[in-house]
Amino acid sequence: MLKKTFLAPVVLALLISSFSSCVGLKKYQEEQQRVAIVESEKEQLKNKIRSLEVANNELEGKFRNTEKKMKALQSENNSWLSDFNRMKKENEQLTKFICELEEQQKALQSGSSREIRKLISDLQATQNDLLAREDKLKASESALQANNQRLMELERILREKDQAVNDLKNKVMNALTGYQKQGLTVYEKNGKVYVSLEERLLFKTGQYIVDTKGKNALRELSNVLAENPDINIMVEGHTDDVPLRGTGTLKDNWDLSVMRATAVTRFLLNNKKIDPKRIIASGRSEYIPLVDEKTMEARRKNRRTEIILTPNLDEVLRILGSD
Repeated sequence: MLKKTFLAPVVLALLISSFSSCVGLKKYQEEQQRVAIVESEKEQLKNKIRSLEVANNELEGKFRNTEKKMKALQSENNSWLSDFNRMKKENEQLTKFICELEEQQKALQSGSSREIRKLISDLQATQNDLLAREDKLKASESALQANNQRLMELERILREKDQAVNDLKNKVMNALTGYQKQGLTVYEKNGKVYVSLEERLLFKTGQYIVDTKGKNALRELSNVLAENPDINIMVEGHTDDVPLRGTGTLKDNWDLSVMRATAVTRFLLNNKKIDPKRIIASGRSEYIPLVDEKTMEARRKNRRTEIILTPNLDEVLRILGSD
């Protein structure tokens, strides 16, 4: 732009000088040629200026792009610098940590051998204790399994005993059906069968000799007992609370209850299939009454002989006593 402004006056001055001097034609032609050359050069200068303007614009665009890139590079450089400082700080901390570890390692290597041996010893002791506990646990599991088997066997035997007691009660009731309205009662209590015979079915008042009606009932009962050899037998004599009056063999109700129990036991043993080892005879006198009232009816019920039938529990006791 500077050159374009400078050339225009120069050309104009030359033209004026040419015309004012009244040069010749030749000179004029030469001048025209020069003008033409100048115009050509001027046009070339214009073209160069336009080219330069275009180039300048391109350079300005490239400069702006370069400036943007420089800013981006500057930002990236700042980020890298920040990362570098952070990594440098972390590296310093890591170096410090490594130094501390090295110091600890040296301390362990130099002065902790005894502690390490103690730790190893404690670890071995703990391991031995765990092994001992494991052995005890296995033993406990084995014992528990054995106890479970014993319990299952015991439950089976008790079920069989319960069934046997129930079957025995039914057999006794069937055998003594005709006597149940004559003072005989059959019932089950605490896993035992009770055959309760009132005085009027077995004895005369104050006597201990079994009469005919009682013998028939006891004979039927002895047949059932002979068919069930695993049943233990207890014969208990009971009286009322009225004191026994008289002299001779019987001194009091203790004597009467014992003699009646013994008389019933002897009669049952007339059946040779009954082992005497199965029977116990005992007298309970007046001290375990069925009814506590002092009426005639209550005393009649209390004067009785009870034959208590119990399943043989030897097998149960064997299981309970086994290790």
